[in-house]
Amino acid sequence: MKRVYISIGSNIDRYRHVTAALDALADWFGDLVISPVYESESVGFDGSNFLNLVVGVDTDEPVGRLSRRFKALEADNGRKASAPKFSPRTLDLDILTWGDAVGTVEGVELPRAEILKNAFVLRPLADIAPGDQHPVCGECYGELWRAYQRDQKLWPVDFSWRERQVSASAPA
Repeated sequence: MKRVYISIGSNIDRYRHVTAALDALADWFGDLVISPVYESESVGFDGSNFLNLVVGVDTDEPVGRLSRRFKALEADNGRKASAPKFSPRTLDLDILTWGDAVGTVEGVELPRAEILKNAFVLRPLADIAPGDQHPVCGECYGELWRAYQRDQKLWPVDFSWRERQVSASAPA
């Protein structure tokens, strides 16, 4: 079994699509390790704010099959494959890591470069796996988050799923 970390994002009907992703992942993999849910500004284009989180699952499913399942789930939730890369989206699922795999595995670049670039990926990953090491740079995700220097704003939001509070907004 491999521990796989998956990023989830949405900026169209956000709560509904994030819930749909969590439901599907739980149906497929059983227990999920779920980070807090964060709201963040769009990066790379003008658009409404995103909800972002990271989920950890244990699976022996190959990377290529996971990627195809995630693309099908995105399409089932209204994401258009022909839409520009930097545009609003109903649902975005990306494989961040698959065990300690490095390089292109079945067409998927691992680990995903966004881990080291975007706060909306690194922060939730550090929340659920602070002691896990990035398979290329060797630093723990918690250390990487503490050293993060980019000016990307994100903040926790209230989010419940299956009668469980996943995250709460920061006190004012």
